[in-house]
Amino acid sequence: MNAEQLKQLEDDLWSAADNLRANSDLKSSEYATPVLGLIFLKFADNKYKNAETQITKEFTKLKGTRREKPISEIAIQKCGFYLPDHARYKHLLELPEQEELAKKIKQAMEAVEEYKPELDGILPKDEYVALTRTSNTLLPELLKNFSNIPADASGDIFGKIYEFFLGKFALSEGQKGGEFFTPTSVVKLMVEIIEPHHGTVYDPACGSAGMFVQSQQFVEAHRGKLDELGEAHHEDELYVYGQEKTLDTVKLAKMNLAVNGLRGDVRQANSYSEKPFEDVGHFDFVMANPPFNVDDVPLATVENDPRFNTYGLPRKKTKAKASEQGKETVPNANYLWINLFATSLKDNTPDSGRAALVMANSASDARYSEADIRQTLIENNLIYGMLTLPSNMFYTVTLPATLWFFDKNKQDDRILFIDARNIFTQIDRAHREFSDEQVQNIAIISKLHKGKRADFIRLVDSYFRIGVEQLLANREKVEPVSEQLLDVLDDTQGKQAVGELVSQWQGLKALQQASDAYIQAADLHLTTPEAIETANRTQQELRAKFDPFFQQLHAGLKQLDKVVRQHEKARVEEARQAGKRTTTDRNARRLKEALEELHKEVRSAEAYYQHIHWLQERFPNAEYEDVTGLCKLVTPEEVKEQDYSLNPARYVGVVIEEDGKTEEEFLSEITEMNEALSDLQQSANDLSKIIMSNMTAMMEGT
Repeated sequence: MNAEQLKQLEDDLWSAADNLRANSDLKSSEYATPVLGLIFLKFADNKYKNAETQITKEFTKLKGTRREKPISEIAIQKCGFYLPDHARYKHLLELPEQEELAKKIKQAMEAVEEYKPELDGILPKDEYVALTRTSNTLLPELLKNFSNIPADASGDIFGKIYEFFLGKFALSEGQKGGEFFTPTSVVKLMVEIIEPHHGTVYDPACGSAGMFVQSQQFVEAHRGKLDELGEAHHEDELYVYGQEKTLDTVKLAKMNLAVNGLRGDVRQANSYSEKPFEDVGHFDFVMANPPFNVDDVPLATVENDPRFNTYGLPRKKTKAKASEQGKETVPNANYLWINLFATSLKDNTPDSGRAALVMANSASDARYSEADIRQTLIENNLIYGMLTLPSNMFYTVTLPATLWFFDKNKQDDRILFIDARNIFTQIDRAHREFSDEQVQNIAIISKLHKGKRADFIRLVDSYFRIGVEQLLANREKVEPVSEQLLDVLDDTQGKQAVGELVSQWQGLKALQQASDAYIQAADLHLTTPEAIETANRTQQELRAKFDPFFQQLHAGLKQLDKVVRQHEKARVEEARQAGKRTTTDRNARRLKEALEELHKEVRSAEAYYQHIHWLQERFPNAEYEDVTGLCKLVTPEEVKEQDYSLNPARYVGVVIEEDGKTEEEFLSEITEMNEALSDLQQSANDLSKIIMSNMTAMMEGT
């Protein structure tokens, strides 16, 4: 199953499940856990089904011998689950209508737990009764919906579906949803920068375990790249440790670990007052998105705890009154979390001792005792980098947050500041995310800072390879769309504009040949600086060959846009002179749809080359350099001059980007926009007259 098919499957599954909920009286919070439970049950059934032949074969082979084993024991060894007949997904799907389905699903979940003790008490059971409260068809329809997940879907596919549904439920619950789910693209960026290749990963506010899942996926992708290059890597699996104060969220996390095949231990605990793990100096990597600005943590709970006081304790500006002695609270728990991260990391271990956390922007400039803690962290050279996120990335807050990065094995004392506020993809009016390419583009800044220049070359190389494939796919779609345009644009000017645009795509053949030659000659082992510099020059030369192609495409589209507007204007004028209504007819709609599809194909085709442009313009030598408005390496002395502020905006500066247009081009665009606005206003006036005329006719007829 490729990425496009998976995306379609996720969308279809969510659409069906959400429509079912919309026709019930269920709240999202009542619906989420049982739905995720059914996804888990389908995952367990798939896994068992794929191993069933082997399980039966071994059971038959050992039966009656001294080595005979229960079939459940063999199943656990083979696939991690044993599902008796009444727990099989097909059995539940085929139950007669008169059966109490909620009760049968509960029994199935109990059977899964019976043979997998680590899930004891974790799977949803009684929650399915609520789904039958107002409808007897909701639960059977849900079961049927998730049966559409292919029988050969791997654990990786289920992991992605589970994470997709977690994100959708979190989005639908808004503020409450953000308590258990950090948007995947933010987690991916955190993981790409701290690079948890091996060892232990700790999340003291683990929510539904998204940090762990992305860490595991990073490890798999990283090892896959190294295997392709024939390079050695760690073979040990990650082991994850998590704690979360809410039991329901702990259950979601444990199911998430099981679906994704992760080894680990997640426990219910309050991180301020409980220590379920020996965490001081114990972990290779730490990641979390803790709650922001908590102000009710008792001082007595944390003041003698080395997890929280090693680098200083946040205190109120004024001394407590006599009546408040022993009842004091920490003014803001943000720096408790920051302390916890710094103290949880291992010391003096090669290739580990790194952390990433999400924190409120205000913590970067907080004053008084918090400023003292920040100064101590900086003087101890623990802060690797700071990254400001765009606003509207989270479900709980709309203001920008900041990512803090720690490293106990830094190679110098400078701090890397990155301002990523202007890098995002808009999901809807209120939410944003990073695309996968944007994650990689931001993360490569850190890798260049660490001297990993070969990673930059390999990233650009991947964009070239994907980009040319995308271009070829887009070219196949252009001709059918152009035919649709020609069906409507029957005048000479229209035919000429479409013909020129189609002919411009013919230039792709030479570019494909240049790209094929580059790919064939590319050597990505890049073991010397000379090899990196040669590869960088070659990539820049190849990109330069594509630039005129896209410039011509945009010029052709611009001309076609103008022709289409003129065509629409002419049709409106003809209708007006003939005394007809000037509504948008079917041909006009087809024209607009075809033109929008053409624009979409060009945007899609150009996307990867734009990423290449973005990278090569900012880092032309394939090595780190400060970029105004984006990133800067700052010395401790410079930070001291700014009163130990860790706000990236103070250091990276601001850049006003030119749009690259000449005065003539700018005036031409403004003129065209003004003409388009005039046409729209005229159409609006015509519609207004028709409405008024119809209203008058209706009133006179009464």
